Amino acid sequence: MKSRAHKRFPTHHGYGEVKVSRYFVLYVSQALWLMLGVFLYSGAYWPSTCQPETLVEIYVCSPRLPLDGGGWREASLLTWLWATPILVALEISRRFNADER
Repeated sequence: MKSRAHKRFPTHHGYGEVKVSRYFVLYVSQALWLMLGVFLYSGAYWPSTCQPETLVEIYVCSPRLPLDGGGWREASLLTWLWATPILVALEISRRFNADER
C-alpha cells in the first residue's frame, strides 16, 4: 500500500521546499546543541591524570572521562564530544552530495 504523500508529490520525496519555520527550528536546535555541550563541559569532572586546556587536549582526554567514578554528565560529554564532529561531517557530505541528486 502506497502512502498519500507519494501520490501528492511523486517526484519530490525529500526535496520539498524548506520554509522559514524549518530554518528557525534548525538554528534553534543547533544553538541548543551547543549550549548542551557548554553545560556538560562546565560541570564535568576530569580525572586528575588529565586536565585539558585546549580543544585537542579535550579530545585526547575525553576517553578518560568515565574513569574515576565519572557520572552521567561525563558520559554524556564523551558522547557529545564524539557525536558533534560526526554530525558536522555528515551534514557537510550531504551538502556536497546534493548536486549529484
